[in-house]
Amino acid sequence: MALFQYNFPTRIQFGAGAIRLLPSALREAGKSRPLIVTDRGLAPLAPVTGSDALLRAEGLSPRVFSGIWGNPVASQVTAGVAAFREHNADSVVGLGGGAAIDVAKAIMLMIHHPGDLFDYEDEKPGARAIDREIPYFISVPTTAGTGSEVGRSTVISDDTTHVKKIIFSPRLLAQRVLLDPELTLGLPASITAATGMDALTHLVESYLARGFQPLCDGIALEGVRLVARGLEPSVAFARRIEAGESALTGDPAHLEARGQMLNAATMGGVAFQKGLGVTHSLAHALSTVCDLHHGLANGIAIPYAMEFNERAVPDRLADLARAAGAERPDARGFIAWLENLRRAIGIPHTLREAGVRDEHLPRLVSIAVSDACHPYNPCPVTEADFQALFRRALG
Repeated sequence: MALFQYNFPTRIQFGAGAIRLLPSALREAGKSRPLIVTDRGLAPLAPVTGSDALLRAEGLSPRVFSGIWGNPVASQVTAGVAAFREHNADSVVGLGGGAAIDVAKAIMLMIHHPGDLFDYEDEKPGARAIDREIPYFISVPTTAGTGSEVGRSTVISDDTTHVKKIIFSPRLLAQRVLLDPELTLGLPASITAATGMDALTHLVESYLARGFQPLCDGIALEGVRLVARGLEPSVAFARRIEAGESALTGDPAHLEARGQMLNAATMGGVAFQKGLGVTHSLAHALSTVCDLHHGLANGIAIPYAMEFNERAVPDRLADLARAAGAERPDARGFIAWLENLRRAIGIPHTLREAGVRDEHLPRLVSIAVSDACHPYNPCPVTEADFQALFRRALG
């Protein structure tokens, strides 16, 4: 696989082995002491240990901060800021899934901005301005899901309430993105499936979101086409590798599928600047109340959300059906395609299968109603609608 470069607007370099560009990317910016921000599960594995060794072999002085797990919270950001200062770092490399990259953005925000992290919460009355220096930032995703590597926001939860807070600024964009599908080849099937459904949900909801944004619409449709080609094969390869066929890790077809998903996830991160919708409000509540993985929550919820949206945007759902190559090129065909894809990659059909219970409903509805995503949904979503949606998804 060749290396490619494209800007949107961040400079993106894609292809097998793109991670080997990391030392030169830092040197070009005059940086030599990066803080590598990752999660504790990934820290002992090759993507992190290899990157650390690569930088040291090139004469740079990295430090790894791996104090991230689960849905990221503010205390992890505080610990990362302390690590940055202890290392006398001059740059940040966010290496990992969406949680690691989101925490990396929040760390670099707080290096030169005073006060509390949530003083900068988006649309908060009296929020502080993000107007100071931001350290040089490179993002390197190791999952194909959130698209955070090209995003202008970070989502961090309050440690006590677990409510997700969004901090937004174009200044949070990475200066360089390295998309290396080789870094995703070892992902377990379950994580491949959940993160892939996250990427798909971003693409679908951005295409359906209210407003006129033809650039995002075009990117979203092409991203859905890539997911339709790449997600099921990526999960199938991961399952076979887990079953002992380790030689398949280097299969060119596996690398191609992973590359399709990595680009689709990045495209979702670009497209959803247009807005998201009801699926994400359902998923944010599920992550807050039940600590459900965000991609898994999206994957379970999306067909129910699309059934709800069908009355408002049947033509747009038909567009998505055609992009996905569904058997029927209409709204019902797209919903059926979603359900078939979920079944093929092992995403549960109902929330109850994922541990959600009836007693969770009141708080789920309360949090979903107050979420910032559903106002962009193509049709209004009331408290009663959320109640019905959660009940339908519970099964």
